[in-house]
Amino acid sequence: METKMKVALLGLGTMGSGMAQNLLKADFPLTVYNRTRAKAEALEAAGAVVAQSPAAAAHGATVVLAMLADDNASRVAWLGADGALAAMQPGSIAVECSTLSPDWVAELNGAAGDRGLHMVEAPVTGSRMQAEGGQLNFLVGADEEALALVEPVLRSMSKEILHLGPVGSGAQLKLINNFLCAVQVTSFAEALAWIERTGLKRDTALEFLKKGAPGSGILSAMSDRMTRRTYEVNFLLRLMAKDLRYAQAAAAQRAVELSMAEPAEAMFGKAQEQGLGERDMSAVVEVLRRDQQ
Repeated sequence: METKMKVALLGLGTMGSGMAQNLLKADFPLTVYNRTRAKAEALEAAGAVVAQSPAAAAHGATVVLAMLADDNASRVAWLGADGALAAMQPGSIAVECSTLSPDWVAELNGAAGDRGLHMVEAPVTGSRMQAEGGQLNFLVGADEEALALVEPVLRSMSKEILHLGPVGSGAQLKLINNFLCAVQVTSFAEALAWIERTGLKRDTALEFLKKGAPGSGILSAMSDRMTRRTYEVNFLLRLMAKDLRYAQAAAAQRAVELSMAEPAEAMFGKAQEQGLGERDMSAVVEVLRRDQQ
């Protein structure tokens, strides 16, 4: 019988919880850590061990994954007073799946190397449903050896694993991806608000747009969520605002100005000011609906 690697997962938010479920389904011995313990209780019942700190979760693990909100949360989890890196054995693998700035990814890679650890950067595309269904896409920056070691773990949670190059490559493509998504979400929110003020048959107009040249997967998803107005979280609105900030900074380092990112970030920022930060990113349309009242 194959002996499964011991895995630790730091962060049980919208994405991390689904990832943990699939690791358990694949029979990986799993220890989890989340700042709010209540989010870990269902996983504990399913067989995960719940740790009290990132260091405790990482102790004895061959692979330690993190799925966290931003650079600050990642820094605390890996390098804080009870951080995971110091508890990991040389030769084990740190896997960062969060959407982060390339600068912090490079710093973390250096810290992992100083401790004799492998580093795999593997941000994901997909949302809550893909995480729960084991259908994520991993955008991997790593050397071949490290990726080979961690691939069985990633495979249990994924539809596709794309090896893009060395550490840092994943962060770049993930920010490009989210920049494009954010611009499409905000432009579609404006289009929907326009439709709703015209007297057009809304559903007919939306079906036309979804099937026509502007149609895309994200347009179809946003059409459904924005018209239902429930805003169950698939992708947190406040995290998209953060991703746009990271994207603009990363592009600027390559002398590229993301002129479309600034107005999109402003709209997401206004949504946060209106108390929508903890809703799905599709809730950004409510900014326009309120402006029209």
